[in-house]
Amino acid sequence: MAFEFGSVLSTAATGKAARFSGYPPYHFVGGNIDEPSVPVEALGDAVRKVIRDQGHAMAKYGMDSGPQGHLPLREFVCDCLKKRTGIDVTPHEVLLTSGSLQALDLVNKVLLNKGDVVLLEAANYSGALSRLDALGVDYIGIDLDQDGMRMDVLERSLSDLAASGRKPKFIYTIPTVQNPTGSVMPVERRREMLALAKTYDVPIFEDDCYADLVFTGVRPPAIHALDDDQRVIYCGTFSKTIAPALRVGYLVAPWQLLSSILPLKTDAGSGALEQMVLAEYLPANFDTHVSDLLPMLKAKADALCDSLDEHFGDCVDYDRPVGGIYLWVSLPENVDTDRLYQVALEQGVEINPGSQWTVDGDANKHRMRLCFGHPSIDNIRTGVAKLADVCFEEFGVPVRSGNVERG
Repeated sequence: MAFEFGSVLSTAATGKAARFSGYPPYHFVGGNIDEPSVPVEALGDAVRKVIRDQGHAMAKYGMDSGPQGHLPLREFVCDCLKKRTGIDVTPHEVLLTSGSLQALDLVNKVLLNKGDVVLLEAANYSGALSRLDALGVDYIGIDLDQDGMRMDVLERSLSDLAASGRKPKFIYTIPTVQNPTGSVMPVERRREMLALAKTYDVPIFEDDCYADLVFTGVRPPAIHALDDDQRVIYCGTFSKTIAPALRVGYLVAPWQLLSSILPLKTDAGSGALEQMVLAEYLPANFDTHVSDLLPMLKAKADALCDSLDEHFGDCVDYDRPVGGIYLWVSLPENVDTDRLYQVALEQGVEINPGSQWTVDGDANKHRMRLCFGHPSIDNIRTGVAKLADVCFEEFGVPVRSGNVERG
């Protein structure tokens, strides 16, 4: 008889994972990107070169660069941030991480205790929300509009907390191509956020993971770049531009904080080969690679929007994406996307239900997040048509009269 491990599980073991059985045919979830866009030939050349030239350095943890990660890649990150975001930092203020998720975990670990308060956008990355839940942290959702987090609501929340004798540990924001809404915060609103953070003496954690994917190629300066008193922590990633499975992200913070974060990064260092390969590939190729991604992603976004209009008509509401790989969609109130997720998955279509991407999940069950980064345009069109069929059978939406209503 097999040993029953359930009797010895720790209190941290609160959930169970399902066995992975492959992706469904119509896959509109996760941060997966377009497979043909991964620069496999150039990465292969980079692998061969760095293995031959630098492979022996992998005999040491951290190689010759120490625990913050491969120095040439940190130098590239600094150069790239200066050019693309306006951030001016040194490699000593950059920590390479196993994806931006590790950066998020490290910031949470160094700053948060059970019962602390965090302010963030009311619609938000489900990974950020689930991590705060696991830590026992109270978080308050700040309403968004088409320009991102609303500063009047943020100010009211900060004031209310101050009146009750509480101070948030930080403001977490995704200001550039917000996840899931896709909004881009204008520069003046970014300055307002900094001013409020200064008034109430609160740090800001800026998650900029999608900022390279603004379709026009033009983005506002990072909040970090506008900060004059080192209160902004910043993270980014190469997951959405090069490849998610490489698991290379980065955290930017003043050494005062980074020196406390490093002892908490107990993995003996993120993968060295990935860092060396990116340091070899990126300097000569990153700008061109990203420029090539943008029209491809815009075409996919347009195909998704056009397909929703065709098959759902006036039953859907959304803001056409200006960047990124996600679309935030509202359906009629009678549609429960938790249920739609279940029945659609049985038919080979996977979506993200809105309840998982919002602070007030019950109030957002009629919303869904659709990722257009990975599927082809033909797959998007067929998948949306199938989703409309499933939604009609389950909820009577979209309304039909013989044929699908055309919007």
